Amino acid sequence: MRTFRDATPADAAMLCDAERDVVRQYDGLLVSEPDEVFEALFLQRIRMLVDGRGKYLIAQVDGLPVGHACLWPMPLRRIAHVLRLDMCVHVGHWGQGHGEALLRALLDWAARESSARKVELLVRSENAPAVALYRKLGFAEEGRLRERVRLPGGRFVDDISMALMLPQR
Repeated sequence: MRTFRDATPADAAMLCDAERDVVRQYDGLLVSEPDEVFEALFLQRIRMLVDGRGKYLIAQVDGLPVGHACLWPMPLRRIAHVLRLDMCVHVGHWGQGHGEALLRALLDWAARESSARKVELLVRSENAPAVALYRKLGFAEEGRLRERVRLPGGRFVDDISMALMLPQR
């Protein structure tokens, strides 16, 4: 059975390891390389969201983490109504609906409990399953950042900027 829980500082190492695994096995899916993914960054993000302006969730199946995602506010007041999405389904758990369930849970939270108006994300143009998921849940393409990510072999891939306008209360 899939459940969700808020990330805690004790989760930072596990979240970091999960993203390193994705980076190692699927070159270009995430922007970073394994040695650029630091536990301290996860800890910082988790602690930053304690104030309730964002949300960091972990999806679990039978207590085992299968994915994580966060919505975090832009730092300046004039754009603080925009939440950025970062999401990672852990290696070995793809294609099982965890990403969609995790994203729906975050969007439900944003619509109910945040003062946000918009959710933004960047996704690799070659990540067809993720692009399809975002479109399915109402995200629209806002632009394309051409040749934004350079892969170790020298090949470049585009990032797609997508966004979803949240219902206003």
